[in-house]
Amino acid sequence: MPEQKVNTPSIEEFKKLLKKFSLKATSQRLSVHEAMLKLGHASADMVKEEIRKNGKGKITVASVYNILSQMALLGIYDHRYSSNSVMYFDVNTFKHMHLYDHINNEYKDVLDDELINDVESSIMKHRFRGYNVEGIDIQIICRPSKHSKRNAKC
Repeated sequence: MPEQKVNTPSIEEFKKLLKKFSLKATSQRLSVHEAMLKLGHASADMVKEEIRKNGKGKITVASVYNILSQMALLGIYDHRYSSNSVMYFDVNTFKHMHLYDHINNEYKDVLDDELINDVESSIMKHRFRGYNVEGIDIQIICRPSKHSKRNAKC
């Protein structure tokens, strides 16, 4: 697969983004971003658990969810619902696809510019009466294979 430049915001870049949006770099926001950098794709519960596990202080799931939602609204994170009706957030906002393991409710990035470009060029040739295409979000739904080394991961 062709490599794509990954531009996930570091902690320092995250602080600059917060300042750009006139938000303070609170310890809670920084803890959430540190957890997201480690997890990549996560629900509020997963981020809260990561923060707790790393001893970064106490924070409620509601606070984590509010921070994640705010970051998604600002375009710092992306978000998506899984088939188990849980909102997952993605620290990577660059163009990429996802493998979604619907058995374990986990996401994995697929970085393949050539495949994305092929799909986009094909879709853009079509007209959808009454609609203008604004973007394409590709999610490949999968299940763990019998030969999976991790025995339950996409």
